[in-house]
Amino acid sequence: MKITDILTKEHVVSDLASINKESVLKEISGVLEKTGSIENKEALLVALIEREKLGSTGIGENVAIPHAKLDNIDAITTLFARSKQGIDFESLDKKPVHFVCLVVAPANSTGLHLKALARISRLLKNPDLREGILHATEADQIYSMLIEEDAKFL
Repeated sequence: MKITDILTKEHVVSDLASINKESVLKEISGVLEKTGSIENKEALLVALIEREKLGSTGIGENVAIPHAKLDNIDAITTLFARSKQGIDFESLDKKPVHFVCLVVAPANSTGLHLKALARISRLLKNPDLREGILHATEADQIYSMLIEEDAKFL
């Protein structure tokens, strides 16, 4: 699985408006609904909040990977968003989150869902990539950086 299999340019948000975890989850759910990737942002939001109750998806190093499964989608969809100011995501390392990568998978997928989470986690471990994304000026640049870094893992 490559990032290009699950992430499109239209699913890159270069500057989140939200300032806290719940509003970020609302904002990114709304983007997926607006692009037609999901039918109901409220259903996704409920699933994301329920997942966060199990433990924060803020994995550290300024990265959060919120994820959920939905019944009415056919394929894994991701959305990458950057917050320049940083968000309190209750991360494991207590650092503010600047990089949010949402993963939404069909309810019946297990293996692919886990592969997507692992791929994204591996990609965002690179501090140079994170630094580059933080200083990018537009969504197209961020998308290109993600694709270039992902190509190194083929």
